[in-house]
Amino acid sequence: MSRLTTLLQRHYDAGLLTIALLGLGIGTALYFASGAGPADLAWTWGTIPVLAGLLWQIVRSLQRGDVGLDIVAALSMSAALAFGEPLAGNVVALMYSGGQLLETFAAGRARQEMTALLGRVAHSAMRYTDSTLEEVPIADIMPGDRLLIRHGEVLPVDGHVAGSKAELDMSALTGESIPVQLAPGAEALSGSTLMGAPFDLLVSRPAAESTYAGIVRLVEAAQDSKAPMTRLADRYAIWFLVLTVAMAGAAWALTMDPLRALAVLVVATPCPLILAVPVAIISGMSRTARIGVLVKHGGMLEALAKVETAVLDKTGTLTGGHPEVTDIRAIAGVTADQVLRTAASLDQASSHVVAAALVQAASAAGLRLATPGDVLETAGEGLIGQVDNRPTLVGGHGFVTDQLSEGSFADLATGLPIDAMTVAVAVDGRPYGLIVLQDRVRADAGQSLAALRAAGVNRIVLASGDRGDIAEAIGAELGVDAAFGDLRPEDKLALLHREALPERLVMMVGDGVNDAPALAAADVGVAMGARGAAASSEAAGVVLLVDALAPLAKAITIARRTRRIALESVIVGLGLSFAAMIAAAFGYLPPVQGALLQEVIDVIVILNALRALR
Repeated sequence: MSRLTTLLQRHYDAGLLTIALLGLGIGTALYFASGAGPADLAWTWGTIPVLAGLLWQIVRSLQRGDVGLDIVAALSMSAALAFGEPLAGNVVALMYSGGQLLETFAAGRARQEMTALLGRVAHSAMRYTDSTLEEVPIADIMPGDRLLIRHGEVLPVDGHVAGSKAELDMSALTGESIPVQLAPGAEALSGSTLMGAPFDLLVSRPAAESTYAGIVRLVEAAQDSKAPMTRLADRYAIWFLVLTVAMAGAAWALTMDPLRALAVLVVATPCPLILAVPVAIISGMSRTARIGVLVKHGGMLEALAKVETAVLDKTGTLTGGHPEVTDIRAIAGVTADQVLRTAASLDQASSHVVAAALVQAASAAGLRLATPGDVLETAGEGLIGQVDNRPTLVGGHGFVTDQLSEGSFADLATGLPIDAMTVAVAVDGRPYGLIVLQDRVRADAGQSLAALRAAGVNRIVLASGDRGDIAEAIGAELGVDAAFGDLRPEDKLALLHREALPERLVMMVGDGVNDAPALAAADVGVAMGARGAAASSEAAGVVLLVDALAPLAKAITIARRTRRIALESVIVGLGLSFAAMIAAAFGYLPPVQGALLQEVIDVIVILNALRALR
């Protein structure tokens, strides 16, 4: 439901409540001033508009195939007018319209966290054009553009910090309130707010493909969703409707007192089922969004509550997903900085992920890079070119070794870690140095897995496309239940099918395009989507807005609590309503008092459902 629709619905509900309230107030005043006749007329006219609006709503619901207990509310108001009890009808109208307004308010309160995300979308930005600045719509911004981000502005697109450092508030994306300091060259995500001095942003993605645009699309889809638990509540509502009508008919048939039938109808409306469950589910989704976990729809939140097995990809999930320089080994007479500077200078001409890692490492070390010349790249193997007018080779060990005129890297390559990747550097046809890179296990990986177990996940499986020995070593380090390597996308699908049992839901967590089939096939697919709306984010039902695993365990705990609260609200609400219906059938609860009691029940279950926000 959009913000405008919610506002219009709230005004509509408030208008019906006002009519019912005026009818009750005027009718009561006329009763004491002029007697029952004029009062009955006022109470009747306080009921008819609400009944007409309800009937129109029922017709539209039936056209969509939805059957709910709003029908009982219409029956009770109609019966009250037909049986000459306009006061009872007016009270039901007042209670019903008040309940609708309360439900709309509660749903709006529950959606605040997700709606707050939508309200932060930037519409224009300051772009450098021929050394001047011009304000342009974000739709016109393209990769490679240079933008000026001013203090207090929301970043409109993803990009990299250029020039000076940037101090960003990323709480809208990650839930973390502490500002983050980004060094020059670091990635800055759209949706962040600049807290410090202005800086320049080099655009890396169009606005439509940026991180925040992807989040907005996911939020809009989540707001329009309907959980299976909600649909289940609708099915329960049909049976409760049948029970209500049967009890009302039996009370009338056995006592020949139509007021008992009316009292039964009155206390059965509106039903906690159609109020509590949607409010609880939306509250839970809003709560997970607040901690940086976007659940696409209510059905996925309910499935998340029942997860017992987690299959986790290694690269980008348990590890950082990008190689980092961990060691630099140089030949005698050459420093580590010289090796890194030479390699990074040549790698400026490459778009390979390893080249980007070397350039970033050199930038972080404050090295001044040379302009490469005569560069020739062999895709996936390495580069040949000129750095400082000296012939230079940078690439894989075999690629560089094959082109050496003398020497080898044997002495530099001893004692490497099992999961290490090396970049060989040669100058003037001779070995110059060896750069060691590793995709390190996240610092919080072990703690995050322990939190998943504490949240109720009793089996954790590591699934990786990397070598089997690397997967097993990392699995042993983290204490997972099983670890598998050398897996292709179809192998991950087969692994999911093996792990799945009818009574045990399986969650798949991944970040790459190759994880998309498994994410789509899992009972719950979780994408590490903090770095843009990739295929994995589109295929998954849950997206982590922060580049960390820790919030996932919290989201599972929230989902379990939300489901428990929804069931509590349904059971308590139906139990109280059923008890009131029995009392009404036996004549212990007149229609007017029954309507007041039912409203108390509705307030109780809605307030209980809103506990999911905490």
